[in-house]
Order: sequence, then C-alpha cells, then structure tokens
Amino acid sequence: MVSRLAVKGGDATRTRPWPVWPQPAPGVADVVADVLASGRWSISGPYRGTDSYERRFARAFASYNGVPHCVPAASGTASLMLALEACGVGAGDEVIVPGLSWVASGSTILGVNAVPVFCDVDPATLCLDPRAVEALITERTRAIVVVHLYSALADMDVLNRIAERHGLPLIEDCAQAHGATYRDVRAGALATAGTFSMQHSKVLTSGEGGAVITRDADFARRVEHLRADGRCLADAPPAPGAMELVETGELMGNNRCLSEFQAAILTEQLTILDEQNERRRANAALLDERLAGLGLRPQSTSEGTTSRTYYTYAVRLPDGELETAPITAVTDALSAELGFSAAPCYAPIPANRLYAPHTRRRYTLGLVHEERIDPKRFALPVCEDSARRTVTLHHTALLGDAEDMDDIAAAFGKVLRHGAELAL
Repeated sequence: MVSRLAVKGGDATRTRPWPVWPQPAPGVADVVADVLASGRWSISGPYRGTDSYERRFARAFASYNGVPHCVPAASGTASLMLALEACGVGAGDEVIVPGLSWVASGSTILGVNAVPVFCDVDPATLCLDPRAVEALITERTRAIVVVHLYSALADMDVLNRIAERHGLPLIEDCAQAHGATYRDVRAGALATAGTFSMQHSKVLTSGEGGAVITRDADFARRVEHLRADGRCLADAPPAPGAMELVETGELMGNNRCLSEFQAAILTEQLTILDEQNERRRANAALLDERLAGLGLRPQSTSEGTTSRTYYTYAVRLPDGELETAPITAVTDALSAELGFSAAPCYAPIPANRLYAPHTRRRYTLGLVHEERIDPKRFALPVCEDSARRTVTLHHTALLGDAEDMDDIAAAFGKVLRHGAELAL
C-alpha cells in the first residue's frame, strides 16, 4: 500500500512558497549606504560630527522598552555575558538557568567561569518553574537567568519575589521576546537587566547583534566598559576625527561591540517590529484554535502576560497519539507536508550534543570545577518530556495569512491520521 504521507512518497499538503525571513524595512538600504559612505563603520571609529548609528539605536531601543539605558553588543551571547559580569558573576559562582533553552544559555555561563545550575521548567509555558528555582538556591548562587522561551513569558511576579528574598540579581534573556509585555511592561525591563539577541532568525535582526537594557545607570556603565575594552562613550561629543570612546581605567573589558552597519539596520527594523509582531499574534490565535481542535496543546504563557511575541510557535502533541514515533520522525513528516521546516523543541541543555564542556581546555579549572559543570549531574524530567513531545515552527510561518494557518493545521491533521506509519 502506498503511503499518503509526503515523507513516504505521497503528495504534499502544500506546494506554495512561504514568506521569507529576514524582511528588510523600507529604509534599510538607505541607512546601510549612509554608513558605507560615512567614514565610520564602528563605534570605535573616528567621530564624524553626527551621532553614530549605535547611539541612535541605543536611544531608540531604550525608549521602545521604556528604560533609560541600552548598551548594544555584538550578539545575544555577548549581551548575556556582559550582564552576568556586570552583576559580578565570576569564577565558581552558581547561576540558575532553565534546562530547556538554546545551548548558549548554558555555555555563556561557563564562559565567565561560573557554574550553570540547570533548572526544570513549567510544562505549560516551558519557562523556568519558580518552585524548582527556589529549591536550587545555595550559598554559592550568584544570579538567576530567566529565558522567555518561544512565545511565552515566565512568571516574573514570583521570580522577582524569589530573587529579592535571596538578594540575587535576576537577568531576563529576551532573545526570543522582543516587544512582549508583562503587566504592560516590556520584557527585559522587569528585572535587573534584559539581554537580547538580534541574530538572523530573531524577530528583530541585523544578521548578528545584541543589546543589554537596564534601569540602573551604574549597571549600564559597567556594561559599557565591559563591551568596549574598558572604554565608555564620552559625555560630550569630541572633535571630528577624534575617538568617542574614553579610556577611564575603571573596569577592564573586551571588544564585544556592534558595528555601525548592524546598528543602522536595527534602527530601521525597529520601526516595523510592532506591525510584524501583531501579524504573528493574529495568525497564532488562528492556529491555536485549529490545532486545539485536533487535540494538540499550544504553548501557554504566564498569567501576567499582556502581549506575546512569537519567535517560535510551539505545540505539544496529543496524549496517546504518535507516542511510538520519534519526535524527529513527526517533524520530518510535517516538514515534507508543508515545504517548511518543523523541528522538535530544544534538547535539554545537559543532553544537547552542542553542550560539551569537556571539549574546551579553558574549562579544565580543576577536578572540583569539572565535576560541578558535568552535565550528567542534572535530572530534568519536564524538560526531557517536553523535548519528546513538542513541535516548533519558526515565526516566518506566522507572517502569512489565514490560508497559511489552514495549511499548517491540515498538515498536522494528516500526520496524526497516518501516524502509525511513523512508529518505530
């Protein structure tokens, strides 16, 4: 009998093309050309008598998020590393972080010689479980990092109370949450600091890039020094041709700066972020309705969420269905039906093949440290179960229309009906 599933040789549910990402804002070409001709391609280049695009983006992104301070950086990883070091996190300190996230959530903590303590997640939101967080706090805990994952915001009310009770900084990793709000406050403005990624796949992108936002002026100044080899921007403009970065000697740093090309692109992309986010939200609501009717469970968000950002659409397979099929077989089948990549959710970081501290000599800081960072010591049952049963779609799929959501639902329905063919 010939299978009807496309992955087995049948006809695909959809053959029409999908939207393409990234989608440049109308002014991007002009500002890139402006940088090209400006004689200043970096914040460390000579001052040319006008504000750098890095300064312009910093002001615009701080204003967008309702905070006074934004320090752009080279990547989301750089941003999180800067925030950790600005909090004083260093050698041997423990940092609590969700076990279900992109691998950089763990490797960046290693990168400041600290010890990531992986925490289980809430099964509905896939974000940090506050009860699990409190159980992991020890005298060595120096910070908590909360990741707003896929399209959900974590329970910031409870997490802030826990952080305050124990006197710990709380860092929001908002790499997937640009523009989301919690009790009408932007993600990233809810705790000590918020860190962002502007990597290619993100809803606000310049190919690569990042930023740290905060309400704390002293914290922002430390981040500035850490990201520019110990220098910070001058309070007043220098003479044309002079350096705008001042060597203060306050704090040693490294070069983790954003280029002027990236800052110019981000300044323009920010102008269309809200409209794109609204389109994604509207399509996600349609998809929620269609997939819930098939017995699937779309990712939920915490009670305080007032506006979601859909970096990724995540949905859990129905209980009792496709349980003998590997999740990769399910996502391969959906991808073949749609002509668009469906993927499992992230592997728990301790089980992720990309998370391998033993392959880097820089982490061989003694037997005790190596034992503390050994990923095998963590048991994360909710993360592990979620990884076996969750399917994700990149936000590009949500930039279409209702017919596109119908196609996605039709593909899920078809795979569910013929799922026996995917069983081991």
